[in-house]
Amino acid sequence: MKTFFGNGSGSSFGKIVAMDRFDSGRSLSPIRQVEAYWTALLTGDGVPKRSQIDPRGLENVLEYTFILERIAPGLARFRLAGSHLTKLAGMEVRGMPLTAFFEPNARGQISDVLEQVFAQPAIAELGLMSAGRLGRTQLQARMILLPLKSDLGDVSRVLGVMVCDGAIGATPRRFIVPDTRVRAVSDVQAPQQQVERELAGFAEEQDAFKRPGSHLRLVSSRDD
Repeated sequence: MKTFFGNGSGSSFGKIVAMDRFDSGRSLSPIRQVEAYWTALLTGDGVPKRSQIDPRGLENVLEYTFILERIAPGLARFRLAGSHLTKLAGMEVRGMPLTAFFEPNARGQISDVLEQVFAQPAIAELGLMSAGRLGRTQLQARMILLPLKSDLGDVSRVLGVMVCDGAIGATPRRFIVPDTRVRAVSDVQAPQQQVERELAGFAEEQDAFKRPGSHLRLVSSRDD
């Protein structure tokens, strides 16, 4: 049985990590599932609230999922984290900053990305790599950061997913960020709202269609 968010013990934007860099395309599916779940919660009022995230909607991917809380500009800590992240760190990660998963020379890059996620707000998708060293092989991973509002209405939470492809080996594993992609939430909302308007218009056209029966009259072919 999967554990809910486990209790186990200078930036460059625009380049996307190709799927074929992973041995198995299945390793991307938790990211796509959580992204679809988050997108379904989008409204015209902006990003979803943290309180709208129901673990039952993510039960198949909870081990890869986490929640962050912003504690300072460019800095966020884990409020909840799945067992996959615990395995990567080799310890309980709740309360730790997100930057703890990254090499020192990549932490400024992560801080820049986090600030964009909170401030725009924006969605960030990251291609990660952990170098091979004694007792461990090179490890590739992918992460997505999806902004959330707190109950006060400020964008200060993140729903995230981190998925690695390959053997974890000796821990803790720390990563660099060869590739990042950042998209404004407004760019995601616009096409979704257009689809909603089109569907609403189609429904209105159907409601406006009336049977022509009241305008028909019987015509007899017999002579009077």
